[in-house]
Amino acid sequence: MIQRQKGCSDIYGREAKVWKYVDTVIDAIMEKYNYNYIRTPIFEATELFHRGVGETTDIVTKESYDFEDKGGRKITLRPEGTAGVVRSYIENKMYGDVSQPIKVYYNGTMYRYERPQSGRDRELTQFGMEILGSDDPLSDAEIISAAVNVYKMLGLKKLVVHLNTLGDDESRKQYREALIDYFKPHIKEFCEDCQNRLKKNPLRILDCKVDAENEILKNAPKTLDYLTEESRNRFEKVQEFLDIMQIQYEINPNIVRGLDYYNHTVFEIEAKVEGFGSNNVIGAGGRYNGLVNQLGGPQTACVGFASGIGRIVMALELEKVQLPIVDSIDLFLLYVNEDEKKYAAYLTQELRTAGFIVETEYTGRSLKGQFKQADRLNSKFTCVLNSEDLNNNEIKIKNNKTKEEEVISLDVLIYYLDEHLNSDLFGDDCDCGCGCQEGVECTCGDDCKCKHDCDCDENCDCGCQEGVECTCGDDCKCKHDCDCDENCDCGCHCHHEK
Repeated sequence: MIQRQKGCSDIYGREAKVWKYVDTVIDAIMEKYNYNYIRTPIFEATELFHRGVGETTDIVTKESYDFEDKGGRKITLRPEGTAGVVRSYIENKMYGDVSQPIKVYYNGTMYRYERPQSGRDRELTQFGMEILGSDDPLSDAEIISAAVNVYKMLGLKKLVVHLNTLGDDESRKQYREALIDYFKPHIKEFCEDCQNRLKKNPLRILDCKVDAENEILKNAPKTLDYLTEESRNRFEKVQEFLDIMQIQYEINPNIVRGLDYYNHTVFEIEAKVEGFGSNNVIGAGGRYNGLVNQLGGPQTACVGFASGIGRIVMALELEKVQLPIVDSIDLFLLYVNEDEKKYAAYLTQELRTAGFIVETEYTGRSLKGQFKQADRLNSKFTCVLNSEDLNNNEIKIKNNKTKEEEVISLDVLIYYLDEHLNSDLFGDDCDCGCGCQEGVECTCGDDCKCKHDCDCDENCDCGCQEGVECTCGDDCKCKHDCDCDENCDCGCHCHHEK
């Protein structure tokens, strides 16, 4: 039997629905932040990653999937997303677009040849975003804000933003020399990789996983002590904007990130979830002002972020976040004979085109077996196609929640389903557009305006007071009472009870 390759996963069933839901939330948040989707090739010229990511990084030296194609070209499966986006930015001359900066996001597979472990696969899916063409500290804060909002909208609550700066070129140069002077007398106490990194890129020693608990490493010089005045002022501006946006963060001078192209702001976002293991980081990023120029483009200031979808899904599961995943269908059509089967084929097509989730029988089960299949699929309604009923242009429909059965005209089936599926019995979608269902606890975050399970203390859009039942009529958008005696502001023109 042929099996999947080591370090790869099959995503299917409910887990696949969770992944798709995560994608949907990402798309929605990116639209609000005005990031445009970009899709770059899964493989690129090897030189792109060796020059862009860095010759001394683990991604290039140990983890990249390199091969020669049939034309003798050196090709690498992309290990991360930023280098490909920058290549596209240069090749397609996006720097000439008057609508600067260019704001893009991606969501696709990456490949790293490393020892598979929990949350780290050889084939991984990564979501990331980039702002190309802005050196404003506000863009650093926006990237962090967008990342945090994605996690919050998914339902993660215990988030910590770890923030640091590597400073400008002068700051990095001074810090590099300080690290060499500090590590040189002790370098034999470190792993072979770190010994090789001392002269090539001593910052990489700080990111070593083998020597992470070494006391010498823990007491190494900090980047904040070697910043130029300009770099220090810039870092303070980033913090100021994060404060304005009410994004909580912690200054963590130990963050340097593992890729060579970073300068100035670097950050990691940690999910404090029990059972996640020693590394709770689910996303990270920073500023890279020199990469576009390094890859042959004009000098361009950029900042970006990336997050593994698999680690997001794992965090959601460990935190037991209740996601609004659809695990049911609207209608299951049952039949017995061949003529009824043909009508089932016709009716499923019509109802699906009308927007309903409809299934029927494909394996020759008995009628009893079809009822069991409908239950397994959590079908809200079932219809038994009976030749006699069909000849009378009728159909028998059963509500699987109330167990009530009705015989209705086929002409009104679509209207019947539309009315009953949108009733309070099955739960309407929330009016605020968050995707939650009425009567179900909202999980879309503190900023949601939905009218169920509200815990805010602000006034409702219609002028009623939050936390009190609304008496201004069925058409009112809120569910709160008001102690005023004026017309409602929400448009229903009803009169409040004082």
